[in-house]
Amino acid sequence: MSAHRIPFMSLIPGDDAADVRQAIDRVIARGWFVLGPEVSAFEEEFASASGAARAVGVGTGTDAIALILRALDIGPGDEVITSPLSAAYSALAVIMAGARPVFADIDPLRMTIDPDRIADLVGPRTRAILPVHLYGQPADMAAIARVAARYNLAIVEDACQAHLATAGGRPVGTIGIAGAFSFYPTKNLGALGDGGAVVTNDAALADRVARLRNGGQTDRYHHQEPGINSRLDDIQAAILRARLPRLRGWTERRRALAARYRSRLAGAPVELLPERDPGHVYHLFVVRTGERPALQAHLAAHGIETLIHYPVSIPRQPALAGQDPGQCPVAARVCGEILSLPLHPALRDDEVDEIAAAVHTFQPRTVVS
Repeated sequence: MSAHRIPFMSLIPGDDAADVRQAIDRVIARGWFVLGPEVSAFEEEFASASGAARAVGVGTGTDAIALILRALDIGPGDEVITSPLSAAYSALAVIMAGARPVFADIDPLRMTIDPDRIADLVGPRTRAILPVHLYGQPADMAAIARVAARYNLAIVEDACQAHLATAGGRPVGTIGIAGAFSFYPTKNLGALGDGGAVVTNDAALADRVARLRNGGQTDRYHHQEPGINSRLDDIQAAILRARLPRLRGWTERRRALAARYRSRLAGAPVELLPERDPGHVYHLFVVRTGERPALQAHLAAHGIETLIHYPVSIPRQPALAGQDPGQCPVAARVCGEILSLPLHPALRDDEVDEIAAAVHTFQPRTVVS
């Protein structure tokens, strides 16, 4: 990252550094590192911030999805309809639970799962819909909820990129039966390592997830059912507690930066993804171009680092070949066009202006229509 004047982001603590250090020192001084008081306190605080009755800390966002599915008794022989455009971990979590992911193509504007395509794929083995709130943009939850109600399907929300986002004014993660969040360091609320959480308004589901994350134990050394070892540790919980009070301000800063990008990129030779819901929290700011390699090289020459989220649709990943994943042509096409520009709370207004100016000087042979 040091080779770029404007790196994509930095994971080194900034204005929160002192609070993060104090949180780590507090846990070390206490000497309780797994399922201790920091985890319990963070679960209460994150549930409140997320508009949910309960939160359960787990090892990763992937585990959060898989544990929700297991807690719903979704497993071998069952199918879960999900998005082809996401980190592959969304679908891998379905496989971890023993079920089969089925991919419904995306809405080409929203970039999230297309509710009309979901309805086309519902079959006798379908048990749930797993929408992904991608890049911080909520999926079309009102339409998805109508499909789920028509076919009596559970909705499990992948909100790993959508902390504090709302869909139609409702907090993501609380619209379905449960939501999964990730605290991977790059997320809007990131730890200094892996971490995740399940949020839900269903007390029985929360209790079962809490049991499953800890080997299925009801109490020490008494295992009621086969669980896994997926526990948010106390140091990460303490770090997240230190950062959580800043999350709302960080989110407003992301929105302000996105609005500035939209203003400064007007007329630029790229296509901007529309904001389909004001509850968007801009985990990423993504543009489309038919000449991505050239644009990425052009920006790198100007000292601007960019990334691609994601270059290969999940159904085209070799790891999914055994799942008979089907075709999702819209997702496959946009995976060749999307490019993520730097966006994080520490990004300066003048840096956004510099990035936008560099994009304007790009001279493509073609423009995405």
